[in-house]
Amino acid sequence: MLKTKFIRLWPLATSAIFGFLFAFLIFIPEAYSKNRSIYRILKDKIVVMQQIISYVDHFYFDIVDMDKIMDGAFHGLMEELDPHSTYIPAKQQENIDELFRGKFQGIGIEFDVLHGYITVISPVPDSPSDHVGLQSGDRIIAINGDDAYKITKDEVIKKLRGKKGTSVDVTIQRIGLDEPFDVTIIRDDIPIYSVGAATMIDNETGYILLRRFSATTIDEVNKAIDKLDSQNFKKLVFDLRGNSGGFLEQAAAVSNLFISTRDTLVYTKGKISDANQAFISEPHKGRNDFSLIILINRGSASASEIVSGAVQDLDRGLIVGETSFGKGLVQRQLPLEGGSAIRITMARYYTPSGRLIQRPYEEGDDLTYYKELYAKDRETILDSLKQLRPKYKTRQGRTVYGGGGITPDIYIPYKSILTKETQKLLRNPHRPIFNFSSSYATQNDLGFKDFKNYKQNWQVNQSVYSQFLDYLDSDSISFNPDSLLKDQPFIYNRIKSEIAGTIWGKDESTSIRLSLDNQVSEALKYFNEANAFLGYRN
Repeated sequence: MLKTKFIRLWPLATSAIFGFLFAFLIFIPEAYSKNRSIYRILKDKIVVMQQIISYVDHFYFDIVDMDKIMDGAFHGLMEELDPHSTYIPAKQQENIDELFRGKFQGIGIEFDVLHGYITVISPVPDSPSDHVGLQSGDRIIAINGDDAYKITKDEVIKKLRGKKGTSVDVTIQRIGLDEPFDVTIIRDDIPIYSVGAATMIDNETGYILLRRFSATTIDEVNKAIDKLDSQNFKKLVFDLRGNSGGFLEQAAAVSNLFISTRDTLVYTKGKISDANQAFISEPHKGRNDFSLIILINRGSASASEIVSGAVQDLDRGLIVGETSFGKGLVQRQLPLEGGSAIRITMARYYTPSGRLIQRPYEEGDDLTYYKELYAKDRETILDSLKQLRPKYKTRQGRTVYGGGGITPDIYIPYKSILTKETQKLLRNPHRPIFNFSSSYATQNDLGFKDFKNYKQNWQVNQSVYSQFLDYLDSDSISFNPDSLLKDQPFIYNRIKSEIAGTIWGKDESTSIRLSLDNQVSEALKYFNEANAFLGYRN
């Protein structure tokens, strides 16, 4: 079969190559007049490529997957440019499009396959699943009458996603009910949210977690701020940890939310005129009536660094956490035949003070480029080299650095001292803390209709903890009680968080968890310094 595939693909590959050569020959005069060396190199290399494919076809001892070989060649070509230029095969492109378009069509659930059953982790707010009343902990035991036990995640997606307006019948097994029941769900557009949480840490401090910069990000952040406004927030922790970036325009728009003066937010420089852009703030879109702390870490890249760089350079707020990734390159995605695409670096971007924050890299050495991020002493090394990096001045005259990420104003490393036993429990594919908590929330009346009262007054006690350990036993999940005891405050917090998530939703679940996030807790101590920027802006 594979041999037949190769024979079928071979003429296509060679014809594609000769087609490219023919097309290229049409434009020889223009290409030749612009750059003779480029024409000569392309002509010679394409002939070599044809020879290589011919030799592989004739001499290679085993069956060859031509699709895989050519994809590998395309990957190799892009990797020689820089770490962020890449070739995207057609089968990956659809998922990437969905992620940055900010929506897909389906029923709208976050799920996992636990003990062989599709288990609802949470329905997406305002989605069809939310509208029909699906709840955290529900099991989907059948889809359109077909048993869904031991179904794979890929099969779940294929069966539950579909065109807007079409229906799917699911059979639900709910905790506390003796009999399953059927629900018909009409598929619709499902948003992929950029905002992971918008909640209050205390009576004055709001918190927004931003996961990515997609097409809907600015609208989502505006809604999140409106929600916090309704709760009278006066301080904001804007969490960009682990946010790897996205659309440049969205990064500029989010930056503008915090800037109430007319300033440059970010600008780009490239080889072609289209690559040269400057994003200028519109003062009426910005606010300076709350103090701001932005959290970053080594996973904060690209668009995240544009926002934190603008806020730092324009002295709008305090940057706290760890030195960011260091990606100062802008990519444009260009479509190719057959549904694939390339993402090619077309420009460098610069923060308002003129900083280029791209980390050094060697062409083709992606391993070293990414490995450096995970060095345990990364921050110490960066600090020792700080004086060698180019220096710039903020609007207020503070020194900031280019050449390798955004250096935080206040360095706070992330600390996690959980035992291996607790980490093993968190990684368990059956998600025992979630399962126990969702069952407990469904089967017990906690006596709280209001989340704020629940957060302040309800605590996991020894009785609840003992029930949790009994659940682990009943589910045949091995554990060491003495080891877990060392992390009891964390486990208590996680159970309380999951119960809040089941009853009220992800924002409330996040609000509980933040109390044990050391970077958030430490950041709150620096709002006096963040407040000082408000005086400067006024």
